[in-house]
Amino acid sequence: MSYVYLKFKSYSGTDLTLNTISLKATSVSITTSKTIPSFDVPFSGFITGESVTAALDLGMASKTIQVSGFITSDSIVKTLVADSSTPTSRIFTPQEIAQMIHSGVDSTGIQKNQAFDELVVLIPSFVDSVYAQRAGVDTSDISSGTLIPWTFSSRGGTNLQDNSMVMNPSTFPDLSTDIGVGGFIRSFNCTLSSDAVDIEFSLDFEVATILP
Repeated sequence: MSYVYLKFKSYSGTDLTLNTISLKATSVSITTSKTIPSFDVPFSGFITGESVTAALDLGMASKTIQVSGFITSDSIVKTLVADSSTPTSRIFTPQEIAQMIHSGVDSTGIQKNQAFDELVVLIPSFVDSVYAQRAGVDTSDISSGTLIPWTFSSRGGTNLQDNSMVMNPSTFPDLSTDIGVGGFIRSFNCTLSSDAVDIEFSLDFEVATILP
């Protein structure tokens, strides 16, 4: 099974095979960059013998996910007609899937059947959203962990556990079909090679709340 999925904006429900593209990822790199304004305090070295830098934590950070791997021929199932219960399933070549992703990156959020707004990277988990050990896992075997989407949220309810002093926490995932990370693909690169069947790719996904 795949562990990395791109969701079209038309995705809804809990079926990871519908309105998604599964990626054969070989590596996933996740970067969180804290943004804290800072300044050197004048004359602080005269008082303490050590210069001081003051910083103001305003709760700002940028988050990016880089995925690299390869694209193979695959079946893609899409709902092409609004409110239709009959999805269309077709097998695409690697080149067609790469072209479809490029087209989605080039589109806007209005084109729901083209654009992507969510990335799902499934990871194994031993501890659930309220700090309970997940049932049926063998903590000596990572592969037995429950698969959940990578998240930047924390465990616990309002003002509880890791969310102490958090009044409106984001939901921590407990199922593989829970929401992943929202945002947009900043860049997508692929290589078309005459001597290769599969297509190498890399993408940069920027975590963001997209408006409107």
